[in-house]
Amino acid sequence: MMFLSIRSRSLSDRVPRSIRCARFHAAAVRASTNIGDSAKKAKTPLARQSRSAPTILPSEPTMEEPSLGECSLFLHTSDEALSTPGLKFTDGHGLKGPTGKGRQTRRMNLYQAIRDALGTALATNPKAFVFGEDVQTGVFRCTTGLVDEFGKKRVFNTPLTEQGIAGFAIGLASVGATAIAEIQFGDYIFPAFDQLVNEAAKQRYASGGAYPLEGGSLTIRAPIGSVGHGGLYHSQSPEGFFLGAAGLKVVIPRSPIQAKGLILAAVRDPNPILVFEPKILYRAAVEEVPTDDYTLPIGQPEIVREGTDLTVVAYGTPLHICQRAIDLLKSPPPSLVPFLPAALRPPNPAPSIQLIDLRTISPMPLGAITEVVKKTGRMVIVHEAGKAGGVGNDLAGEVGRRAFEYLEAPIGLVSGWDTPVPLTFEKFYQPDVIRVFDKMVETLAY
Repeated sequence: MMFLSIRSRSLSDRVPRSIRCARFHAAAVRASTNIGDSAKKAKTPLARQSRSAPTILPSEPTMEEPSLGECSLFLHTSDEALSTPGLKFTDGHGLKGPTGKGRQTRRMNLYQAIRDALGTALATNPKAFVFGEDVQTGVFRCTTGLVDEFGKKRVFNTPLTEQGIAGFAIGLASVGATAIAEIQFGDYIFPAFDQLVNEAAKQRYASGGAYPLEGGSLTIRAPIGSVGHGGLYHSQSPEGFFLGAAGLKVVIPRSPIQAKGLILAAVRDPNPILVFEPKILYRAAVEEVPTDDYTLPIGQPEIVREGTDLTVVAYGTPLHICQRAIDLLKSPPPSLVPFLPAALRPPNPAPSIQLIDLRTISPMPLGAITEVVKKTGRMVIVHEAGKAGGVGNDLAGEVGRRAFEYLEAPIGLVSGWDTPVPLTFEKFYQPDVIRVFDKMVETLAY
């Protein structure tokens, strides 16, 4: 009941709170399911798989909310994929490709796109190495088959010591190699914290730019986030702990296209980079992904949906939750209309809501976010990690200081709770459509 009470703050006070919450939850679930059905119809037939991609089995429909894979932000045609902002092909031939006949894409889910990026990094750089606990088999299949293709000298398992993995990666990069290390779960990155924060983050600055040697780089990959049943030790989102580690970049992709481009950009960046991958999207997120070698810019947010009345900022999995909540507010079903303030009810025009993918959380693109918020005057931030010490509070504080005179309402924040991730109540821990919808309504009505 505690969570339901929190969700219903901005709803009408004419009905007892318990009844309001129950009605609102049922209406929101029905409406979001309808949105998922419409998105499902837009999917294209299954395309030819990549060399390392197993067949993607269709998921069974859910009776509650549509699966994350049905989000309209995923790109299901080649034209959409090749129009991704910031897409840069490393061969320098642009969209026409080296043959002049254009580029090809293949249907991949998130882990297949990551595997494709790692294979590309190893194939194009003989000094690249992939290592970590069980990478030769691949717990999440992100590294499956790489050892067969590139051999045990370049793709190898390590002892079960995260501190050792990070320390070895730092040393490997220092001699000019491209170190791509995997921490099997982001929850277990904490034993490596000292190596990452006190060594990796500082070496480039301390050496006057001499670390790593030319051609070297340090990339640490780790899956993060909850899936609904991971509990205390397999569902954490630890990205906030690294916000104060100056010199360490942190990126979190939202989709297969983004993951491949950001990982390939990371392994070619001389700065140490953490790539946190939302593991719930490994199989759920499916897109058409360019097959050639390309990168996406690190440090730049992407506007994935234009809007003028409110800016919603998220990254990773919650971005898809936000998209669904925005669609729900844009076209509210009759069952939800009574819960909306008069100004947001039809026939009044639906609010125009901008959605931004932060992508890089350290260093945070504060200037770019501040400028867009100055135009809309309202902002809601959404992330799965807890509120204390998280991205949301940092971003809200900086934007609040820089754009104070432009704000029409307090900056809203929807996040995980400041508790361990509860096993039985994990679904209540995750930001969902209802909580995001409610916060947007509250911010727009202020």
